[in-house]
Amino acid sequence: MPELPEVETVRRGLLPAMEGRRITRAEINRPDLRWPLPERMAERLEGALVRRLRRRSKYILADLDNGESLLIHLGMSGRMLVSGVAIGEFHLDHPLPQKHDHVVLHMEGGARVTFNDARRFGAMDLVRTDREEAYWLLRDLGPEPFGNDFHEDYLVARLKGRATPIKAALLDQRVVAGLGNIYVCEVLYRAGIDPRRQAGRIAARRIAGLVPIIRDVLSEAIAAGGSSLRDHRQADGELGYFQHAFRVYDREDEACAQCGATIRRIVQSGRSSYYCPACQR
Repeated sequence: MPELPEVETVRRGLLPAMEGRRITRAEINRPDLRWPLPERMAERLEGALVRRLRRRSKYILADLDNGESLLIHLGMSGRMLVSGVAIGEFHLDHPLPQKHDHVVLHMEGGARVTFNDARRFGAMDLVRTDREEAYWLLRDLGPEPFGNDFHEDYLVARLKGRATPIKAALLDQRVVAGLGNIYVCEVLYRAGIDPRRQAGRIAARRIAGLVPIIRDVLSEAIAAGGSSLRDHRQADGELGYFQHAFRVYDREDEACAQCGATIRRIVQSGRSSYYCPACQR
């Protein structure tokens, strides 16, 4: 599932096509994705101006001038693809319609934004912008990793006394929003912390040190366009390439670049954790 860097990369790719432009026509080609699409979706979108395009955790939010926000979740295989707009030196022509083009937004100026999702694990909804904090998918989210509310003192206090493994604690979206399996593995490797260690038993200085590492890893991944392991594509259809910079994730039985030990994989709460047994303690 796309994590914060992949979603942020998609958001940035959508900006030239959507922000500050009206939705002139909305094609809704099925009644549901992971959940039913909102009632009268096309009617509520058409004619609306996209005032701002932002991200909250792993969700994209398009704030409209009618008081609603279009919430987009990519799910496992969802893609937001832009055409009919110039990105850099290239003009992206409109492709032929595809089988899994479930929602197509025709934008003022001729751009087209297509939500394509072969497995239909993605989601779209319309949320009252002034009540989004009470919306069920957003209300329990923790602070953003790049926000002012996420800092060393916060993380130390939040994890104090917790018996859960540090890997699970950082994946808890109530603790910090947007982190997923790939980037937590990479963060813990850089911090030298074993993913199995109880969060509450790790020294406060080491917990505090996670904050800049989290920001560094996410920043590097965003700059690389995210990680394309299976389905992730940027808004222009290009792959991300941060997967080429992985230090432990998906590198089971390979040598650690730092010490030469063999990278191991274990399963925690149904998810693969990759770590170096020599560097991470």
